Amino acid sequence: MTTKTILVVDNEEYIQEVIKICLETTTKWQVVTASSGNEGIKKAEIEKPDVILLDVMMPEIDGLTTFKYLQENPETKEIPVILLTAKVQTSDHQRYADLGMKATIPTTKPLGVIAKPFNPLELAIDIAKILDWKE
Repeated sequence: MTTKTILVVDNEEYIQEVIKICLETTTKWQVVTASSGNEGIKKAEIEKPDVILLDVMMPEIDGLTTFKYLQENPETKEIPVILLTAKVQTSDHQRYADLGMKATIPTTKPLGVIAKPFNPLELAIDIAKILDWKE
């Protein structure tokens, strides 16, 4: 896999750390972290990551509101966003699809959504599949 920059926006530090260690050990990707939606938006503007992994449930500005701001910003609207969430019911998928996330029914691998808890050893593979990244 080629060198990519991944921005992880999650208010839980241990989730950030697990993702960072996992992706940087199993790939050549660089991982940048943010602990809030506001910080994530600022880092997305500065870093111009190849993808943003965005937690849905965060204090202050939740992930869906953060996604909306990212889509409205000309600096960040082209950056793919993958939601990291424990909310993967059919109704949640419809809500994500209404916002522009390409989620599918829960019986198939959702496009644009990775369920928590995720398998850290398969995370890079899941991201690459969602974004159709080839080695």
